[in-house]
Amino acid sequence: MKLIKNKILITGGATGIGFGLAERFIQENNTVIICGRRASALKEAEEKLPSVITKVCDLAVEADRIELYNWIAEHHGDLNVLVNNAGIQNWMSIDDRDFFEKADAEITTNILAPLHLSKLFSQLNSLDTIINVTSGLAFVPLATVPVYCGTKAFMRSFTLSLRHSLRASSIEVIEMIPPALNTDLGGKGIHNEYPSVGDFVESIFEQLKEGKTELTFGTSTDRAKANHETIAAYFNRMNP
Repeated sequence: MKLIKNKILITGGATGIGFGLAERFIQENNTVIICGRRASALKEAEEKLPSVITKVCDLAVEADRIELYNWIAEHHGDLNVLVNNAGIQNWMSIDDRDFFEKADAEITTNILAPLHLSKLFSQLNSLDTIINVTSGLAFVPLATVPVYCGTKAFMRSFTLSLRHSLRASSIEVIEMIPPALNTDLGGKGIHNEYPSVGDFVESIFEQLKEGKTELTFGTSTDRAKANHETIAAYFNRMNP
């Protein structure tokens, strides 16, 4: 992937990893479009990044995903990079009364939305890169976020297959595999002790410059390379 003069759509780009990527891509002379459910969060992002283009879109709604694609195709038909970043994380147990409702929301946002967007945006003749943001939890699950881990494992598998199926096309498929970072994913304050988004993004850009297609950082590097024994050791450490 080239790092300059792209037009990039980042889903969930108003906060967390999405915002960090938007900020860094803009620094590299790219045009960046971000979308999200909350107009207030997008407005805050605009104030920090005056050149960013924003679009309110609830990716959990199929009609909104289609409308987003149609809007891009009409107004930004030269878009060449799709970053499937948006995701939600629920800390829960199967004993919770609202377990299924929360699980359904996670599956819709974390799986169905990026699958649908990948299908839609692959129709753009200009598209040359799809970046899927998975997680170190795709390799070793944390039992307190059981469905989130499952959705990321699904996206890991899908990304491998997508890269293979598009190998003869002009579309490169990249997997970004963050560990826990200091964001509000899952709730405010849960991840305060983890590495910063800025450090993660800097590492990611160094790996992109090297031409890598599987981008890891911190503990996700070891987990992405783990065998059965080391996965079991990580699981026991993470799930006492």
